[in-house]
Amino acid sequence: MTTEPQIKIPATYMRGGTSKGVFFNLRELPLAAQIPGDVRDKLLLRVIGSPDPYGKHTDGMGGATSSTSKIVIVSKSEQANHDVDYLFGQVSIDKPFIDWSGNCGNLTAAVGSFAIANGLVDAQRIPENGIAEIRIWQRNIEKTIIAHIPITNGDVQETGEFELDGVTFPAAEIKIDFMSPVDEKELIFPTGNLVDDLDVPGLGTFKTSMINVGIPTIFLKAEDFSYSGTELQEAINSDPKALAMFETIRAYGALKMGLIDNIEQAATRQHTPKVAFFAAPISYVASSGKVIAASDIDLNVRALSMGKLHHAMMGTAAVAIGAAATIPGTLVNLAAGGGKRDSVTFGHPSGTLKVGSQAEQIDGHWRIIKISMSRSARVLMEGAVRIPGDYYS
Repeated sequence: MTTEPQIKIPATYMRGGTSKGVFFNLRELPLAAQIPGDVRDKLLLRVIGSPDPYGKHTDGMGGATSSTSKIVIVSKSEQANHDVDYLFGQVSIDKPFIDWSGNCGNLTAAVGSFAIANGLVDAQRIPENGIAEIRIWQRNIEKTIIAHIPITNGDVQETGEFELDGVTFPAAEIKIDFMSPVDEKELIFPTGNLVDDLDVPGLGTFKTSMINVGIPTIFLKAEDFSYSGTELQEAINSDPKALAMFETIRAYGALKMGLIDNIEQAATRQHTPKVAFFAAPISYVASSGKVIAASDIDLNVRALSMGKLHHAMMGTAAVAIGAAATIPGTLVNLAAGGGKRDSVTFGHPSGTLKVGSQAEQIDGHWRIIKISMSRSARVLMEGAVRIPGDYYS
């Protein structure tokens, strides 16, 4: 029996926000993997170590969680007035599947840094000292994101004192602006309603606000499930019935939002939509042991990603929370105190996060101008990943 030797592919392992993933320069992938399709997916699945029936990613770069089973491909932008194109893949842990349907807001924080370090941004766009504004075209959702990257002596500044709940060590602050996350021709509320009744066979009818800003998200009241909104990962992820319930709700929500044509398609769209449940402010102890006071937050939010409760908050879901909290009349807005606002601070399992939101109402329709938040990012390892050669040929 003969086998193909391993091949080396230049790659960088990075943390962005509360996620981490494997980053590639598009032009450094094997030629057959530089275009979308089965060859690319097969190669990237092998890089991560999926599918893994053991759920550990022992034989790959993945971390066996939704936050750490991620792929990013960056290239010089083909869009006018943009520096780089950013493509994100959410890799299933136990299935041979990569979901390309949405963005990762957390890893967005690392895209600008990767692009600068890998020569994908024109040199004149980078100051010797100061802030580089990197214009990112998010290819999955076809939206503009601006990352404000600190630069010291011509290089990306990664170290600093900025603390991000859900990340162990401080780093340099990176401000992210999600510009016009919903086009004028798109609906912020896919059903046309701020609040809907979602009928889920076998479970009942739930009040929900369904929004498509940042990432399609289904917001539910924690009290409808006898939750307080202060739950940590173990309370949800150790309960198979709860996970199955939320997945069923997610599927029927996707159908109502028009993201799928039939309920069976939900299984092939695991990354979107997200499901989140929320409650009015209540004090709690975060997973780190940090005490979160009710007086320090506007509401509590817990969100599920790839079938499990997230350990902190997905960046794209934070965008959705910011938008929903800004628009008067949504369930999220009412839980945060109601009325028009330009920011929201919410509690999540690892701590708190503040999101700024600029919204305006034109001819009776809401429009989101910009969603802003601060994250951090840094290189964990760079060089090359190796995979058996027969995994892409």
